[in-house]
Amino acid sequence: MHTLEQVMRSRRLLTARPSDRVFDVVSRMTAVNVGAVTVLEGEKLMGVFSERDLMTRVVVAGRDPHTTRLDEVMTTEVVTADLCESRDACLEKMQRAGCRHLPVLANGHVIAMISMRDLLWDEIEEQVEEIRQLRAYVWQTPPA
Repeated sequence: MHTLEQVMRSRRLLTARPSDRVFDVVSRMTAVNVGAVTVLEGEKLMGVFSERDLMTRVVVAGRDPHTTRLDEVMTTEVVTADLCESRDACLEKMQRAGCRHLPVLANGHVIAMISMRDLLWDEIEEQVEEIRQLRAYVWQTPPA
């Protein structure tokens, strides 16, 4: 089972400030194809802004994304993961919290954002490799 460090490989962290406007942040999210950003004040994690926040707290609420600040609509009760945690522990955290993204911390600083998709792809890759190894073992072993 992999740790987050193994799953993340090389990822670029997209961040925003609490005072940033929703429209600007969503434009940046779209440009790099991510579903959530960490909201930082300096190096301090203040919250997470996700596509779900956009839909429920901006679109459905009828707010103007050009004038609404992130600190008005971001999720502030953030569940995080530690760099040394296992993939399964993170999936369990996400399931309990009902979220699809976790900021990853190392020494108290946000270093990445991991998504449920990242974790599930890693699990699938690991299972495919295990199946390959089992098939090689079965086909190389003479019948008894």
